[in-house]
Amino acid sequence: MVSMIISKPELDSIPEFYHYEDTGCEVSSSCLKCPLPQCKYDDPTWYQKNRRIAKDLKILSAMKNENLTVEQTADKFSVTVRTIFRIMRRCREDVEVNISQDEIQLFAA
Repeated sequence: MVSMIISKPELDSIPEFYHYEDTGCEVSSSCLKCPLPQCKYDDPTWYQKNRRIAKDLKILSAMKNENLTVEQTADKFSVTVRTIFRIMRRCREDVEVNISQDEIQLFAA
């Protein structure tokens, strides 16, 4: 006869016996309602990269839509002129930038 006694470690791993506090992060107040396709804590480099891309696109679209010079853009976003040139170079090199407008709003916040 097989015994169905649950040992202490197995008991701890059952969701009903584990206290999970859903604190979320700066993107969402709840992990269960998070709009990101991947958790920023699972792969921090993914989150950082997409946040940088969103910021770059926000800066470049402001330059284009408002006809700003490099110096004006640097002042508006509180970055250096060199940073603006880096962003311009990255966007020329990164032909495949797959990020939606909704994600830009999430990451640029």
